[in-house]
Amino acid sequence: MHSAPRNPIAGTVYETRTLRGVRCVRLSVLTDETTSPERQREADDRVAAELNIDFGTGDALREAVDLDVSASTFGPFERPELGGWLNRPDEYDALVWWRFDRAIRSMAHMHELAKWAREHRKMLVFAEGIGGGKLVFDFRNPMDPMAEFQMMMLAFAAQVESQSIKDRVTGAMAAIRRMPLRWRGGGRPPYGYMPAAMPKEHGGIGWTLVPDPDAVVIIERIVRELLEGATVSAVAAGLNVDGKASPRDHWAVKMEREKGGKTGGAKGSHVVREAFKWTPAVISRMLRNPTMLGWKMHKGKPVRDAEGNPIMATETPIMTRTEFDRIGALLASRSIENGERKDTDALLLRVIHCNSCEGRMYMSKPTKNGASVNPFYKCNSHARGDQCALPASIRASWVDEYVEAEFLRVLGPVQTTHVVEIPGYDPEPELRATVAEFEEHQRQEGRQKSKHAARAWQERADALDNRIATLEAAEKVEPQRIVTNTGRTFADEWAEKDTAGRRAMLIEAGVRLNVRRGVRGGWRKLDVRRVDFTMRGELDPAAEALAGEVTELASETRGDSPTPGASVRLVEPATVAEPVRELVAA
Repeated sequence: MHSAPRNPIAGTVYETRTLRGVRCVRLSVLTDETTSPERQREADDRVAAELNIDFGTGDALREAVDLDVSASTFGPFERPELGGWLNRPDEYDALVWWRFDRAIRSMAHMHELAKWAREHRKMLVFAEGIGGGKLVFDFRNPMDPMAEFQMMMLAFAAQVESQSIKDRVTGAMAAIRRMPLRWRGGGRPPYGYMPAAMPKEHGGIGWTLVPDPDAVVIIERIVRELLEGATVSAVAAGLNVDGKASPRDHWAVKMEREKGGKTGGAKGSHVVREAFKWTPAVISRMLRNPTMLGWKMHKGKPVRDAEGNPIMATETPIMTRTEFDRIGALLASRSIENGERKDTDALLLRVIHCNSCEGRMYMSKPTKNGASVNPFYKCNSHARGDQCALPASIRASWVDEYVEAEFLRVLGPVQTTHVVEIPGYDPEPELRATVAEFEEHQRQEGRQKSKHAARAWQERADALDNRIATLEAAEKVEPQRIVTNTGRTFADEWAEKDTAGRRAMLIEAGVRLNVRRGVRGGWRKLDVRRVDFTMRGELDPAAEALAGEVTELASETRGDSPTPGASVRLVEPATVAEPVRELVAA
């Protein structure tokens, strides 16, 4: 081996023999043409030829390509490709980058990389360094500290530059947030929108947001199905079956990139998914996000002007305020136990209650020789951590038949209806949200140390106060309701549905069965003195016409009752199964 002149930067001797190298490529943003992978590869190849470094070819090519990966966020060991090579140091002698910032952006990351290079005696090469010349840090001589010293000095400069860039970008983004209709450009827009050039009538500078037709079709489908009575879980399942891209994947599809990616796993790890699915949480979060109203949001809060009005990111919001409030109210009404369970044949789940503690009763299935025998509902107070004075239990077949008979006797002949809701406007939801935001802001009063911070605090307080005053003065507009008959009865619907569908009908009608504790004896039928059947809800016009007959029938004793004194009470008129509603277009 022959020695070459000393490297004036690193101060370490390197050899003229061919070295095994890894070509390193990194991009923070895939659309950045000025630092494209091709440009980085050309620079790496050029310096490798000068230093007699070989990257291999074909299947033996040694290359670490990390695209859409930030050096400020992810250190060298955390990057998918580069991290893998760093864990296999015996397979190469040198790592080659285009520039310093392709490798690291902080002193902490450079310290880790330099420590690793010293321990494994590797060469770190940068094709373009200070003044445009290459930088070579040769750590193969563990006794020479100059390479690490030089790297730490350059890392300090890189970190200062990175912070300066971050401060400039942060300031620019804050200014853009205050500009009506202006979208910052770059990155993923809120689901339902896509960037478009700012119209000339608004200055023609920069970008704004417009509805994304592909996403709007999905949002309209979700809202329509929810208003027709589908559960959020069912809507999500349908979208997944039909292969509709979730909000997280939608923009990747638009940009012709791969779907899926990393998601949270155990602490310190992650899971890589081929695609992200629709879930009830995704749908609820999306429909409750004020971006549906076209509002600009920052850190989960609306961006407001000096008068406290939300600053708009678009001229054409996807939803009006009334539509947004209506779907929000629907989701809120289902937020507790959103989905309908399909994994149980308990008809009266969420319907049957213990009369003593008023808690729900659940089905229990005793087994004999591996087969279920005589399932029964029982009080579940212990599971809730409560103690029931008189816990009830009752045979499932008895009360299932009883509730079905009573439900169809009262509502079986009643026609179901098609209902169209024309939303009104209620300022109350936004008023409550703005008051809560104002109260949270007020808790920060007096904590500002500078005059500028105090002035900014006061400006936002005044803006929120102005908005509250505007909402308090706004008038409420009542919604309209148009009802048409379907020509079908509750009995028709009941006959066609499975257990889960029938359970949903009972729940929507507000059916409740209270069960008292039984007395000892060889009962072969239901003792109806133990149960109270009631319905609560809003009757449709057709059912209201039958209210007199229902009341009269409810006072009569059932002919098949094993004991006298049984009755059915209709506490309030019963409702139809969830009617079909239509969301009025903006």
